[in-house]
Amino acid sequence: MRGAVIHAPGDVRFEERDDPKILHPADAIIRTVATCVCGSDLWAYRGLEPIDQPHPMGHEYVGIVEEVGGEVTSVRPGQFVVGSFATSDNTCPNCLNGWQSSCLNREFMSTCQADYVRIPNAQGTLVATDDHPDGAFVPSLLAVSDVMGTGWYAALAAEVGPGATAVIVGDGAVGLCGVIAAKELGAERIIAMSRHEPRQQLAREFGATDIVTERGEEGVARVKELTNGIGADSVLECVGTPEAMRQALRSARPGGNVGFVGVPHEVAIDGQELFFSHVGLRGGPAPVRRFLPDLIDRVLTGRIDPGKVFDLALPLEQVAEGYQAMDERRAIKALLKP
Repeated sequence: MRGAVIHAPGDVRFEERDDPKILHPADAIIRTVATCVCGSDLWAYRGLEPIDQPHPMGHEYVGIVEEVGGEVTSVRPGQFVVGSFATSDNTCPNCLNGWQSSCLNREFMSTCQADYVRIPNAQGTLVATDDHPDGAFVPSLLAVSDVMGTGWYAALAAEVGPGATAVIVGDGAVGLCGVIAAKELGAERIIAMSRHEPRQQLAREFGATDIVTERGEEGVARVKELTNGIGADSVLECVGTPEAMRQALRSARPGGNVGFVGVPHEVAIDGQELFFSHVGLRGGPAPVRRFLPDLIDRVLTGRIDPGKVFDLALPLEQVAEGYQAMDERRAIKALLKP
């Protein structure tokens, strides 16, 4: 089969790779219907994460089940399935508490930009749709496998609720999906922080009521101005940089909450500042599996359409162009089809 392999910063190649095989009874093999490039893939692409040797890439996927191991009964060959970037058995104590991304048998997916993918823990990870969905739904179902589920978790972690004022720091795919989540959870005012007009337009389409173009302390000041000097009830931090975290924490009101889902890079939190702010802080890898049935239903019933974050569609063999376009901010998110 063929798939993406990163060799060095800025060097992603589409190469022949070994076909995946069932290695454990809980495995499944899927034929990829769609995959994509994630903003978190850009950390390695930009040289901000080490690349010790060439390795496959990709952790978002929807596909058709080709083969299952002997312990897999929840899905069967021929079904269309959606999974998560973090696999889970969905039976361990952490899974039963709703934290499948901390499953005791967790494996992070990292080979999905390919024709075929082995899914560990398939019994607890994959969710099948009732039938093969119309192709128009595929982008949104793909979004559910990561960015929509992650944006949803950010909103829940920030305790967005009816009537709340929510701020979204980050205008990438996760941040834009966070706008959808905030609206679905009942936020009355949704402030999206963005300097990019196409992303601002999409944020408004998803439910943003205000756009803040300033960053850093100027951005915090603007949020305070919009909230009568107090700050927001809920802030979603969807970037992972020190600047984004500071902006998020300082944009929340005393007693407010920050949900952080941007993978932290060199982020350090001042304990004294956090202590005296009375701001709650929760984050981590999103337990996407917890949300999959609900989010799939919202997509298939037309309630949400997160697939609009894919503003570039390419054949899988052009995966390198997808990386480059996202790195240069010519695209929010690149969808790839074999």
